[in-house]
Amino acid sequence: MRIRETFVCLLLLLAPHVAAAQDPAERYAGLDSLLTEFYAALIPEDIEVKNAEMDRLIETCHDSLTRQHVTLQIFNHYMHARIMGEEAVAIHVYDEWIASGKVSTRSEFERMEADIFATFNRNSLLGMKAAEVTLRKPGGAKMTVPVPGRKAVLFFYDTSCAKCRLESQLLPPVLDDVKFPMDFYAVYTGADRREWRGFRRRLKTKNRNVKIYHLWDPEMDSDYQLMYGVTGTPKMYFVLEDGEIIGRRLEVVNLQEIIHYVTLVQNGPEE
Repeated sequence: MRIRETFVCLLLLLAPHVAAAQDPAERYAGLDSLLTEFYAALIPEDIEVKNAEMDRLIETCHDSLTRQHVTLQIFNHYMHARIMGEEAVAIHVYDEWIASGKVSTRSEFERMEADIFATFNRNSLLGMKAAEVTLRKPGGAKMTVPVPGRKAVLFFYDTSCAKCRLESQLLPPVLDDVKFPMDFYAVYTGADRREWRGFRRRLKTKNRNVKIYHLWDPEMDSDYQLMYGVTGTPKMYFVLEDGEIIGRRLEVVNLQEIIHYVTLVQNGPEE
């Protein structure tokens, strides 16, 4: 790719001056600017292409400090990716370069942050089969979700989370408009039964296509936090009948878009 070739040339030109520059921001300003262009150019490509391109870029960095900087810049960009699914690139960079020891982080805290991200996100990437977790209904009965053979949404929330409360107000109209059979698993991540009861009363739908299941895991023995990266709330996933994850880190508007897409795939465009 032309941008990658330009990046390599810039690396060669800057190499003699890298050691002399004292301020890291000035030292790598040109590289960082080109990296930003490279990320944008790769947006249409699939994850495998992005992984391969990032590996090639990192391999061109023969100076250890430059390689460290480029690797961590790439990792941080995809760790906080705005485009759904691109977190997989961060996982690849972590496994190939950071966890392998080929590139070290700048501090123990930075390594810990990378470890936590990889641990809590590698099990729920787009295209993966959703992990089955056993949770409890309000009455105490166990339920393993998602149930095979049905489309499903997993919504992890806490009653003390302001954004969760907002999304719970926006969700009912979206669920009311679903035109195919779907399960909605509202998973409470807290332990306050009274607060949970009030939340359950507000999150409902009259749409017969949608079954809402209110679940929780007060003993935290299901590993849902690890399986679905629930280090904070809200977290929302969309899963197909065969368990494939086709939506992660969803906002309500994203969920609405996926529902519309699935409807079109099933029924074709409206007349």
